[in-house]
Amino acid sequence: MIAYLKGRLVEKDPTHLIVDVNGVGYYVHISLTTYAAIKDKEEITILTYLHVKEDSHTLYGFSKASEKQMFLNLISISGVGPSTGLMVQSSLSASEIQQAIVSEDVKTIQSVKGIGGKTAQRIILELKDKIRKEGVIQEDSELSPTSHNTIKAEALSALLTLGIKKPAAEKSIDSILKNSGNTITLEELIKLALKNA
Repeated sequence: MIAYLKGRLVEKDPTHLIVDVNGVGYYVHISLTTYAAIKDKEEITILTYLHVKEDSHTLYGFSKASEKQMFLNLISISGVGPSTGLMVQSSLSASEIQQAIVSEDVKTIQSVKGIGGKTAQRIILELKDKIRKEGVIQEDSELSPTSHNTIKAEALSALLTLGIKKPAAEKSIDSILKNSGNTITLEELIKLALKNA
């Protein structure tokens, strides 16, 4: 099992990273939370989870242990795979996920693309006690605004990778940018677009 990678950040995208570890490039799938946390770092240490299937070995990366733990909690639920786990973590912050589970807020969890009512209820039912035992997750990331053209292109790329159709993604992004002015970050834009698309 690969517990973490420490190396040079070769490529960074809202949905993945490529980390060079002693000349070997590792392709790592990430959430928006991790993307925001690594910002402009060149050398990084990223916690990882290796998902092994019959036809593939896929690495998932996390900037914090609490994010990795939440991901592992989510994928332990029947019907929630790694892609859905990352979608949840890209749409909601760790504290929002935790709060929704503890307060049994099905609507918030169901607002994530790909999560239906039954899956949302299953997540709450199976994780409620575990989350209460683990305690409160603290948020500790501040983001700086980027130019609209860059942010729009990166958000569109991320949404397409996450399975949103291009026309719906573009319409959602344009609408959010029009209403937000210059104050929105890439992470906020993608989260809002995921909820609106």
